[in-house]
Amino acid sequence: MQDMQQVRLDEMQGAPVLDSTGEKIGKVEEIFYDEESRRPEWIGIGTGFFSTKRVLVPVQGASLQGGGICVAYDADHVKDSPDIDEDDLSPQAEQELYRYYGLGGRGGPAADAGEQSLTRSEEELQVGKEREQAGTVRLRKWVETEPVALDVELRHETARVVHETIDQPVSRDTDAFGEEEVEVPLSAERAVTSKQTVAKERVGVQKDVQTGTQTVQDELRKERVEVEGEGDIVER
Repeated sequence: MQDMQQVRLDEMQGAPVLDSTGEKIGKVEEIFYDEESRRPEWIGIGTGFFSTKRVLVPVQGASLQGGGICVAYDADHVKDSPDIDEDDLSPQAEQELYRYYGLGGRGGPAADAGEQSLTRSEEELQVGKEREQAGTVRLRKWVETEPVALDVELRHETARVVHETIDQPVSRDTDAFGEEEVEVPLSAERAVTSKQTVAKERVGVQKDVQTGTQTVQDELRKERVEVEGEGDIVER
């Protein structure tokens, strides 16, 4: 970054203006100089980010960055600065700007003539969230064989010899004596197996979301202001 005292601000008309975080907040529209020293004091930022409001920001603390001007204040602080309506910056309006930006003013009321101040800054921790892969769930199926035993009731035919008394005379014309054979077939049931594939269950994976708390730790810088000197010092 280059010191603003080493450049000619009047040659940077239209250059981008960045806040203290590097965010673009406008462009250089006009430069206000001190009437006595002719040193640049205020940068008038053009419309756009600030709508139609006319905004002035101090040259003090600003630096040259990448073809633009980086001021020492964040966008919200600049946005809420006093609205200056006059074309010529009056002493009263300038004093109001000095007070707002915490700078030592000049030409203001007697009570403020000797006022000097420092701006104390500190870092604030901002925590965001991003998604990352935390694991994988995989469904895999395989085939295994297991023995199965089922009891089946089977029927089979049996032979039972039945004796029946006839006690009846045989005709003379009939030869009652001779060899004769009768064959009776017997049947039985036997177990017959076959296999059929049946879909039994559908297994899927559904995702649920659970919320947990994680403690984030970091170190933040904070400026301190120590008062030193001689004489009566009263803090307000």
